[in-house]
Amino acid sequence: MPDIICLGEPIVDMVCSQPARDLIAAGNFDKAAGGAPLNVAAAAARLGASSGIICKAGGDHFGDFMRESLEAARVDTEQFLQDPDYATQLAFVAVDEKGIPAFSFHVKRSADQMLSASELDWSYLNTAQVFHFGTITLINTPARHATLEAVQWATEQGIMISLDVNLRPSLWPSPRETMRWSVEAIARCDFLKVSEEEMQFIIGVADLAEGTAALREMGPELVAVTLGEQGAYVYNGHEGGHVPGFAVEVADTVGCGDAFTAATLVGLLEADADPADLDWYSLRQIATFANATAALTATGKGGIPAMPSRQQVAEFLETLP
Repeated sequence: MPDIICLGEPIVDMVCSQPARDLIAAGNFDKAAGGAPLNVAAAAARLGASSGIICKAGGDHFGDFMRESLEAARVDTEQFLQDPDYATQLAFVAVDEKGIPAFSFHVKRSADQMLSASELDWSYLNTAQVFHFGTITLINTPARHATLEAVQWATEQGIMISLDVNLRPSLWPSPRETMRWSVEAIARCDFLKVSEEEMQFIIGVADLAEGTAALREMGPELVAVTLGEQGAYVYNGHEGGHVPGFAVEVADTVGCGDAFTAATLVGLLEADADPADLDWYSLRQIATFANATAALTATGKGGIPAMPSRQQVAEFLETLP
């Protein structure tokens, strides 16, 4: 059974095939399997971990495509549900010259938001060592209730809780609601991954040392702030600092944060220690591995299709001076 189980939203990313400043200027689109928690599951599997997904997609061709994409990545799909009454979410993505994406979500009431607590299989979740989720399934009920119940169950079983805030303001009814449920989720996790923008939204400061310390005070044992090509800043309460990233030729940055999260989770499992007890050497090693995985993801297009294998990451790190 999977060591890493992710709960979240299956999304088919329609990524513009040529750089464009926005979706108005974007032309042709390429289809790619995505959705942040699904990206994490696929990336973890490519890195050699056993992973599974709990989600609900539409009973449509896009849902079938998502399932097939996950299975091709060797993600366990036993709890991949499909509902014929709702559609799979589509995200149209414009990627600019620097590889930075801009998202527009197409389906207003998509299948992922219809996952209910009654559909959760507790015996499946109980097999995990890590439970990972994001805030997107906290936007609407019944998915919000299902997510929070799954988090509570995993916590009671002693499973490590991992969270990606994954800020998408256009999907939320208001910034106040975004903040409310983001804070609620942060208080429940052991490992927190945020972007620099997300840290500033939640804490209101730009200083990385101050921001990570404040985030850790909210509940997590380990906080990682991703900084794009600059790498990441990590802090576990007694050890912390900046871990440099890697310069690569960027195709797009879709899924890079998810690749970082997956690699960090794999590293934490292999370290076999409480995140708060890791020394700086161990933290730096894990973050370097995660930065390399994210960098290689940036060289490909789309979310799941771009996730590198463990061998690719190892070969990349071996080439460095």
